[in-house]
Amino acid sequence: MPIRLLLFGAGVALSLVTVVIARAERGFSTALTTSHGLTALLGAGWALLIGALAFGRRTSARRTGLLLFLAAYAWFLPEWDNPGTTSSVVFSLGLALNAACPAVVGHMALAYPSGRLGSWPARALAVAGYAITVGVQGVGAAAYFRPQTQGCSECPRNWWAVADASARAQSIASVGVQAGTAWLLALILFLAFRLLTSSPAARRSTGLPMLCALGYFTAVAVSYIRSLNRGFLGSDARDGQLWQVQAGVLALLAASLIVEVVRAGLRQRELTRLVIDLGGTATPSRLREAIAGRLGDPDLQIAYPVGAGDLHVDAAANPVALPPPHGRTATTIRRGDSHIATLIHCPGLLDSPGAIEDLLSGARMALEHERLHAESLAQLAALRASGARIVTAGDEERRRLERDLHDGAQQRLVSLALGLRLLRMRAATPARRLDLAEAELEQAVSELRRLARGLHPVLLKEAGLAVALEALGQTRDLRVEDVPRVRYSDVLESTVYLVVARMSENRSTTVSVDSRDGQLTAYVTVKGELPDLTDLADRITTLEGELNSHTEQGETRVTARLPLRCTGQLRRD
Repeated sequence: MPIRLLLFGAGVALSLVTVVIARAERGFSTALTTSHGLTALLGAGWALLIGALAFGRRTSARRTGLLLFLAAYAWFLPEWDNPGTTSSVVFSLGLALNAACPAVVGHMALAYPSGRLGSWPARALAVAGYAITVGVQGVGAAAYFRPQTQGCSECPRNWWAVADASARAQSIASVGVQAGTAWLLALILFLAFRLLTSSPAARRSTGLPMLCALGYFTAVAVSYIRSLNRGFLGSDARDGQLWQVQAGVLALLAASLIVEVVRAGLRQRELTRLVIDLGGTATPSRLREAIAGRLGDPDLQIAYPVGAGDLHVDAAANPVALPPPHGRTATTIRRGDSHIATLIHCPGLLDSPGAIEDLLSGARMALEHERLHAESLAQLAALRASGARIVTAGDEERRRLERDLHDGAQQRLVSLALGLRLLRMRAATPARRLDLAEAELEQAVSELRRLARGLHPVLLKEAGLAVALEALGQTRDLRVEDVPRVRYSDVLESTVYLVVARMSENRSTTVSVDSRDGQLTAYVTVKGELPDLTDLADRITTLEGELNSHTEQGETRVTARLPLRCTGQLRRD
């Protein structure tokens, strides 16, 4: 059985015991000497018990629910100092706790909605409330009160009494009333200031319960102010009316908390329906749109941690900057120790009690699913970026080899050929061996140049794709139909060039290139059998592109598409 059901049952039993105690000596009972007092006593107490039972169902509000149970118990206890009771324990508890209800309700209001006292002023006010109402007005005054010496021979024993000094007991009670008045005024000012300076979202959610609490403390403060001259809390007709006002406001406080529970349940079901409606067809933006619509912030962003948590990305694995820019707030969504996501939103949007819990309970699975999806996309993007760097590094290495061959081995062979030519010219008679050596050297230089151009053509780097393809067409059966005379990134130009060069090695080839919709597309048509393009297909896939082929009537058309965003920015000479 849940603990809150046991506490609720204990509260109901306590209320019935209180009625029995009040009827033992009706003249000493506030409830029975006030018009409709019994209804007020039970109505306010049971309302607090029901509110505690409902509010305590929420995980984040269990502390507040416990304080509401204690407030209900404290509401009944002032009836227990009735001298008609035969139990000294009951009588002593009534003397000690007859003024404790405002302190418990004050603790609840200061800790609302989480049940934790978040600041030192709140902690100081909570401690002061218990010290004044229980320590001074309760135990302090009871320590010098022995009812038998005051003419009540049949009164139960006061377990707190250490001496019989009615004047001192009166003096302590008077100090308690004065201190209680000051404490209540400070409490009202603090709660009112906190309510006025809170965010709009927090005011919408906590406003009604806090207003009810302020109404209760105001009624109690008026009762204390009226008792300043007497030096003790009175029980005349006006005091009875103020007590009834307190009962009514406490019932409204409990009702407002129940309303908040109902509203939270409706919000949770609404968000759950949105997530279920998204189902398996959700795109990276639909969950964000659903949560943004639910919270009323169209610019809301969801950032998911990837890797060690230093990098945050959205659902499409695009980087998200944290901390957010000025005017925006970041709220971390956690489940235990697990960091699920970070919401970037308008300030105050998630300040209301239970807002994050409602969001988690309704969309936790969807957020975790999208986080895993975003993490997979980020890892894939990192892998592709690594592949693109490898491709670029390969191109740089081919360019370096071409330069080394041109500036090193080729220059040495040319110098050697010039030396042989001079030696042959100085020879007195024709030297056939020198002629053969010179011819071999020229052949070697020609093959070396062809090899260097195959590694990386100089024109591709210096003049661009269009000029390099036109130069390639002068050495083989290649017709260049339409190639934009603009410059693209080095890795993109080299990829298209390698595809055209491979396909046009031993066959008639036609090529055209265009760039639109953020893509560079090369159309290469060959007659005859298509060469092996496996390595180039892998290269293009690494660069987030695609290579397709289609054969019809003896011709094969290969289409190579490469996204401009993945291969560098477009540039112009």
